[in-house]
Amino acid sequence: MPILGGMKRKDFLHASGALGLGSLLNACGLGGRSAEPGQTPSRTTNGSAFDLTAPALPTVRVAVFGLGNRGQGLIDMLNWLVQEGHAQITALADVNPTKVDRALEQVAAFQPGQVPAVFTGSEAAWEGAMRTEVADLALICTPWEWHTPMAIRAMESGLHAACEVPIAYTVSDAFALVETAERTRQHCIMLENCCYNGEELGLLRMIEEGVFGTLTHAECAYLHDLRALMLDPTYYEDRWRLKHHLQRNGNLYTTHGLGPVAMYFDILRGDTLTHLVSMSSREAALSEALAASSDPALQGMAAQVRCGDVNTTLIGTAEGKSIMLQFDTHVGRPYNRLNKVIGSKAVHYGYPSRLYVDHGPTWDWHGWLEEGAAAEMRDRYEHPLWTRLQALAAEHPQGHGGMDFVMMYRLIRCLNEGVALDLNVYDGALWSMVGALSESSVDNGSTRVDIPDLTAGRWRERVAHPVGRAI
Repeated sequence: MPILGGMKRKDFLHASGALGLGSLLNACGLGGRSAEPGQTPSRTTNGSAFDLTAPALPTVRVAVFGLGNRGQGLIDMLNWLVQEGHAQITALADVNPTKVDRALEQVAAFQPGQVPAVFTGSEAAWEGAMRTEVADLALICTPWEWHTPMAIRAMESGLHAACEVPIAYTVSDAFALVETAERTRQHCIMLENCCYNGEELGLLRMIEEGVFGTLTHAECAYLHDLRALMLDPTYYEDRWRLKHHLQRNGNLYTTHGLGPVAMYFDILRGDTLTHLVSMSSREAALSEALAASSDPALQGMAAQVRCGDVNTTLIGTAEGKSIMLQFDTHVGRPYNRLNKVIGSKAVHYGYPSRLYVDHGPTWDWHGWLEEGAAAEMRDRYEHPLWTRLQALAAEHPQGHGGMDFVMMYRLIRCLNEGVALDLNVYDGALWSMVGALSESSVDNGSTRVDIPDLTAGRWRERVAHPVGRAI
């Protein structure tokens, strides 16, 4: 898929690494986003995109941008929604014609007789899909560098934007997304699927019903060994994800862990993130994998890796809660998002899921609930949205254990009904911005960095999280 103004993909990747995305957006004519990752730009927001609604769309016309692994996966998640008439895939865009052909076959299996328009084969082809004559919703599944400019272009063109994570990785870009959504009155949601997982939805329900008492602390993470995928020349085309690890040092992928914790802690709905301190360990595992490769090009990158093996970021909130957020995609270990929540009456540790319910001060040794008791609690507090949608889509692809389908169902059905989305532009911009600020803290000796308010104070309004609203 080509980049803005005829810039070629490889040139964009090179320029984004050299300049930072903020400076590059300015060069591309999308507004002076020249702030460094931790620099707070002077901008004005008004909080008006909270509870944003738009005219109902009985059938949402979807243009899919980026047809790699994630794009293909989200096309599958639209299967049931298309068959039920809630959505239609009207456009496919990717720089690689082979991927477009593969996606056309994929769509034809559940959308016969309605062939999406194709945008490929020229440097500016994708821009043709950003038109209201083509689509209502831009589904953005491209490499990270493209997320902010494509989401902005969608909103400026009258489309809603739904973007894969992270939606931004500079502070300036986070503000630009918010300002654009407020001005255009278009939805802009970051597709954080972990907010829709069964365990996380169940914990949210327990918290809302008082099981945990007063929340004080959480620990969350993205711990996922991606070395084989980053070294593969085809999985992340042109090894774009690896290149981030050569150029950046901090938490490069904040939202899978932080998103659910933000729901638990009422972040932007009564509380907010105020400051952070971030530290990266030394780097070893990725460079050793590069050096051991048989590819001379990869061997040459071994000495270039900047990102430490493990980044730990500590975050404070306005109400005094604390969050530990970790990132590690270098080290060989089992996948884990931690998903630890501590309250005055209960504690949950994830992976595997364990629950302790407090019985007051006691001399007895504490132990996790026995499996039978824990299963009873999980059943009692299973979120009705999760229960209903797993049964609904049992015969269709569900993605990541079911959470991808729940996420896409909620997005499309909210647009069908013309109601506010579960997550808004402030959520995605804030969670993503934490990554940029972690880089600033690391670069400055793990100093404290304040987290700017994207909402003009609107976060103080305490409301229940809308993720469980049923349609």
